[in-house]
Amino acid sequence: MTGYEKSPDYGGSPPRWREALWIVAAFVFIAGALYACNAIADPLPVCKGGHRAERKLTCVYDGDGGWENGVKWRLTRRDGGVDAPELFDPSCGEEYRLAILSRDRLRALMSEGYTVLWLGRVGGKGRSLAWIGLKDGRDVGQTLIDEGLAQVWPNFGNLWCP
Repeated sequence: MTGYEKSPDYGGSPPRWREALWIVAAFVFIAGALYACNAIADPLPVCKGGHRAERKLTCVYDGDGGWENGVKWRLTRRDGGVDAPELFDPSCGEEYRLAILSRDRLRALMSEGYTVLWLGRVGGKGRSLAWIGLKDGRDVGQTLIDEGLAQVWPNFGNLWCP
C-alpha cells in the first residue's frame, strides 16, 4: 500500500492537520493585525484613580492637561499658552459640554502619535509645561484653538459662557 490509499487503519483521506494549521495561523495573523490597528486608533485613556506618578500613567484629564509616563503636564503651544473649557468647575452648562469635547479631541489627536517637548514647570500645582506636536507637525494646542475647543492663554474672560 502506498500514499493515502484506503486502508482499514487510516480511512483513506489525507491528513487535514496541515490545512487546519494554516487556517489557524491565518486567523491569528489577521486578528493580530486588526488588534494592532485598533490599539493605535484608540484614544488615550481618561485619567482615573490616584497615584498616577507612581503608576507612570499616560492619560488625559481635560482639554489642556494630562499625564505622560507619570509626569503631570499643562498644554502650551509655540506662540503661548492654551486654555481649554473647565471640566471640573465650569461656569455654565455650555462650558462643561465643550470641556468634554475638548478633552476627547485632545485624546484622539494624541492617539495618532505625538511628541512632547518639556518646557519647565508652571504654577503651584506641580505641572510641567508641555508642547505637544503631532506626527504631521501640527501643534496640538493650536489645533484645539483653531477648532474652537480652546482659547489663547492668558485670556480675558470666559468664551464658553454668554
